[in-house]
Amino acid sequence: MRRNLLSTVGRQGFVWSSLCGSALWGFLGLFLPPVAPAVPAPESRKTLEVYFVDVEGGQATLFVTPEGNSLLIDTGWPGNDGRDADRIVAAAKLAGISKIDYLLVTHFHSDHVGGVPQLVARIPVGAFIDHGENRETKNGPTVQGWQAYQQVLAKGQSKRITAKPGDVLPIRGMQVSVLSSDGALIEKSLPGAGAENSACQESERRPADQTENPRSLGTLITFGKVKLLDLGDLTWDKELELMCPRNKLGKIDVYIVSHHGLFQSSSPALVYGIDPRVAIMDNGAKKGATPSAWDIIKAAPHLEDLWQLHFSAEGGPTHNVPEPFIANLSGPQDAANYLKLTASTDGSFEVFNSRTNSAKHYAPSH
Repeated sequence: MRRNLLSTVGRQGFVWSSLCGSALWGFLGLFLPPVAPAVPAPESRKTLEVYFVDVEGGQATLFVTPEGNSLLIDTGWPGNDGRDADRIVAAAKLAGISKIDYLLVTHFHSDHVGGVPQLVARIPVGAFIDHGENRETKNGPTVQGWQAYQQVLAKGQSKRITAKPGDVLPIRGMQVSVLSSDGALIEKSLPGAGAENSACQESERRPADQTENPRSLGTLITFGKVKLLDLGDLTWDKELELMCPRNKLGKIDVYIVSHHGLFQSSSPALVYGIDPRVAIMDNGAKKGATPSAWDIIKAAPHLEDLWQLHFSAEGGPTHNVPEPFIANLSGPQDAANYLKLTASTDGSFEVFNSRTNSAKHYAPSH
């Protein structure tokens, strides 16, 4: 084992070498004192910061580049006295930014687009990115979310970009490539990808989903040698189109678990095909982390760790990760603990748990 397994770092608490076993890391990490956080000035920052905001089973993921350029993927739920918008603004403050440059709406379900009106009342948004028109016109909450979003756009205070598969979004400091949008998928494999995907044989065929989910605006975020995949709520049937018979995506470092870990997504064809090192699941206490999907993710060939935003009540003792990898434990809700990933261009990254005030470090892959 290398020396210096434990090193102290500014705001990240204690960073553990990925050579250290997760069980030892979890045990000792519970007894380490917290370190006071310090926000680096944007001009001195050299890493990509990704905040996984707890919006109680929705999605809100904030990316901030070394230059301070920002991308927010989804805004959580409406209502709740602006709870989700307040949590996003708090994350932006931690990141040292006062504006959301780009807000990407993966699709028009309430847990993704619902917080838009409350958010824009609290922080400026430069441009919205979405897949186009709402296609789920008979679902009341979806229609309401869509209409509220349209009202925000009609004010003309922000640009709107309708993204198509193959587009590269105009966000400086990282590359954001569109993989799926409005039911369409990239036609060609990404560079270095395209090999036959043996995991397709382990994925049964499912009927086409008729909701907004398969129309999710999915992206690959690349920062140096680190690749992060966020497909929104893209469903099993679309995953198989994307990954079979050939894997169009190749290997991914960080899988932002599709659909909060619900069983409608995360097929073996996708999960085993992208072969992630780390998976981060934005589940809620009573939403997501379906045991069958959880099992598929945990069985990924080279997965080092799965992180959860919440302890899953459905998962119980057998389908939840150890406590150090969970931001919000069972019990009273609204603790608002978040996870944060910090990536370096050399391919290394770390994941910080605000509840434990500690982080685990992952060395560059070889």
